[in-house]
Amino acid sequence: MERVTPADLKPVFITMKADAKQWDLIDTAAKILGVDRVRFILEAACQCAEEVIVDRKLFVLNEEAFDRFEKALDAHPIKSNECVKRLLARPKRWS
Repeated sequence: MERVTPADLKPVFITMKADAKQWDLIDTAAKILGVDRVRFILEAACQCAEEVIVDRKLFVLNEEAFDRFEKALDAHPIKSNECVKRLLARPKRWS
C-alpha cells in the first residue's frame, strides 16, 4: 500500500445536521478536551472508523493453515515472537 503524505491530502467539506442537544453534547465534550467542535468530531469519527476496521478484519484459513497457525502461536508466545513484534510495529492502514 502506498504511503500518503500530508502534501497528498486535500481537504473536503463535510456538511451535517444535528439537533441542539447533540451540538451541546459535542461542544461540551470538545470544551473539556480543549479542542474545537470540528476537531472533536473528526477525531471521534476517525477513532470509531479505526475500531470498526480492526474489529471487522476477517482472517479465513483452511483447516491445515489454521492448524499451522495454532502450532505457531503455541510454539512462540506473542511476547517473544519477532514476526508479531514486526507486525505490531508497522504503521496502521489509516496512518
